[in-house]
Amino acid sequence: MFLRTLLVRLRARFRSHLGVHDVGRLPMRVLPNDLDVLRHVNNGVYFSLMDLGRLDLLVRSGVWATFQRLGYYPVVASETVTFRRSLQPWQRYELQTRIVGYDERAVYIEHRFVVDGEVYATAHVRGRFLKRTGGTVTMTELAAAAGVDTSAFPVPHWLAEWAAASALPASRESHASDWT
Repeated sequence: MFLRTLLVRLRARFRSHLGVHDVGRLPMRVLPNDLDVLRHVNNGVYFSLMDLGRLDLLVRSGVWATFQRLGYYPVVASETVTFRRSLQPWQRYELQTRIVGYDERAVYIEHRFVVDGEVYATAHVRGRFLKRTGGTVTMTELAAAAGVDTSAFPVPHWLAEWAAASALPASRESHASDWT
């Protein structure tokens, strides 16, 4: 995945500019190291591939360079994927990436894995930005840096419910594993 990440990063600089709220479309192909023993894309690989879609969108929109200069970097807080069809060896597909909303703490992104116009899998990611100097980037700071009005993109209701239902306590709090 490291080589793919490097290639996406380099190629994004030469692809057409995108607005931060446009749909990023990244042409891809299933490679042998994407596969599991059943010879289709491993479920865990989808999450790594989605990183590439987000990187491509951020670089092509110009936000990546701004965030790098400010010392901001993205992290995934939660994610979910729904599979419809399997991606097969050497199959061409398009990874589509779009920001669908913001709440007071996070950015919500949708990814689609598309073959010939057909959606094979859809995923949703709740992400945050951290500062290299420590701490979390606030939505006010994020909006200013990206030049966006986050209030114009509310999180769809069902996605906000998913985020609330799947949330864990803050890392500063105790959260013991108790199966009883």
